[in-house]
Amino acid sequence: MNLDTSIIQLAIVDDEQLIVKLLEGFFSQQAETEVVLSAFSGEEFLERLADFPNKIDVLLLDMRMKKLDGIEVTSFLKEQYPAIHVIVISSHYKKSFMGYMLKTGVSAFLPKGILPQQLLEVIKAVYEKGYYFLPEQVDVMRTQIAPKAPKPKFSLETTFTAREKEILQLICQQKTAQEIADKLFITKRTVEGHKNNLLSKIGVKNTAGLIIYAIKEKIVDVNSLHIL
Repeated sequence: MNLDTSIIQLAIVDDEQLIVKLLEGFFSQQAETEVVLSAFSGEEFLERLADFPNKIDVLLLDMRMKKLDGIEVTSFLKEQYPAIHVIVISSHYKKSFMGYMLKTGVSAFLPKGILPQQLLEVIKAVYEKGYYFLPEQVDVMRTQIAPKAPKPKFSLETTFTAREKEILQLICQQKTAQEIADKLFITKRTVEGHKNNLLSKIGVKNTAGLIIYAIKEKIVDVNSLHIL
């Protein structure tokens, strides 16, 4: 995505109304961002989300809220709206939480004391690359990895969801995102979200890499493809 020509659609969820209003005011004044949804609880956000399924690029989310907390909201989004990137901003921030937050599916984890301008840079990085790590978080994650950690052995059953496998096979058939969406009765944006997850899991940069991987791992039969 070209950040110079694309406006990042934001949602903000925090049970502290002052924080929501301050962030909403700041980002509404930035050329790169537009706030399309703000809410004061996880429940309110999910109730209103159905009205904005294809408009939210990045969600700024508080971690500790009454009833439905940020972790529960993130887990729901990763299952139902995988294209939405989640940035958790918390007054309970600890760098040692980063490993857990990654497992949950957040794209960035930040302390609430972060400056608005720095937060804007994080949002742009997440929008462009899908993630952002503070330097201290990278160091912590290194220490959390066992020194003699075994080389990972990937299997299709444990690495991909059934939906991701289905989309990967359709990509190999040279179906467009819209064609895949029509075939599976989902949105184009959801397809693109699953494709981004596949790129991240497999560790490749483009569709060609996905196809090569699928052929190599025998996810698809090369004889059934019509690759020019």
